[in-house]
Amino acid sequence: MAVEIPPLIKPSVFRSRATLAGECLAEFLGTLVLISFGCGSVAVAVAALPGSGRTEGPTTFFLSSGDWLLITWGWAFAVVFGVYVAGGVSGAHINPAVTLAFAVRRKFAWAKVLPYWASQVAGAFVGAALVYWVYNDAINAFDLAMKGPKVNGHTNATFSIFATFPAPYFHGGIWGPLIDQIVGTMFLVMLIVAIVDLRNTAVKANLGPLIIGFAVAAIGMSFGANAGYAINPARDFGPRLLTWIAGWDGLALPGNLAGSYSAFFWIPIVGPLIGGVIGVLVYDLFIGDVLHSRAKRATTQEVGDTKPQKGTDEP
Repeated sequence: MAVEIPPLIKPSVFRSRATLAGECLAEFLGTLVLISFGCGSVAVAVAALPGSGRTEGPTTFFLSSGDWLLITWGWAFAVVFGVYVAGGVSGAHINPAVTLAFAVRRKFAWAKVLPYWASQVAGAFVGAALVYWVYNDAINAFDLAMKGPKVNGHTNATFSIFATFPAPYFHGGIWGPLIDQIVGTMFLVMLIVAIVDLRNTAVKANLGPLIIGFAVAAIGMSFGANAGYAINPARDFGPRLLTWIAGWDGLALPGNLAGSYSAFFWIPIVGPLIGGVIGVLVYDLFIGDVLHSRAKRATTQEVGDTKPQKGTDEP
């Protein structure tokens, strides 16, 4: 805004907020927004719409692949607004995988990595708690009406509102879901660094967060069904911790469902951290280094023209 906005709390009270503490507050709030809207969209699809009489029955959801779009676009908008909220202060990583990748290849201070991670997980936990508070009645009604295995009266379907689990066709194996998380997060970070790279065809007019949201939607549509496309350790672990406290017990931690999967909780943590680093390395190897080389040579070549021009082939 053009007008000067006075601080809500006198600056002298929290001088540290101008430094790392302020960035951590931004990461906390940005991740809270991410989880509130993301998990909120799943709560609408899984429990609220059926329970409100807007589907064929109190436990009817996911009648077609089109229903998946509600969730993919919900998470896309969640990312957009989370980045807009925190971007001006912390850069809006709102994802430990992004923070690690930026520390590896974007000169992000290693001393900030753990504080950012803690803030992101805390924000994800509080965001999940907010969704649970708002949709508690819908969740309880759905679990009560739902048949099948239950843990403390809770079902795997309502657990899916908050955290992820692998598809049954993996038969409890770890490699399929782990590779899925590595690949999904690789694409996420690769696309993020491409979108914000001013040397490339970077997005202008502050539309970067919107395009990043489109990237998340694309990943959900293309790589979402295998394991729920967490692609963010905080996005999964914060809500998973909330559901463990709220009574989903082993479904949440360590992540067990008899006959389907066991000890799944670590896969949406380790997979995205590996995938994020691979994503930034792949982008720099195939695109970043080329852009750097062209800038060093001050080339005037047309895009796509690989022929060296006269006088520009010096190192």
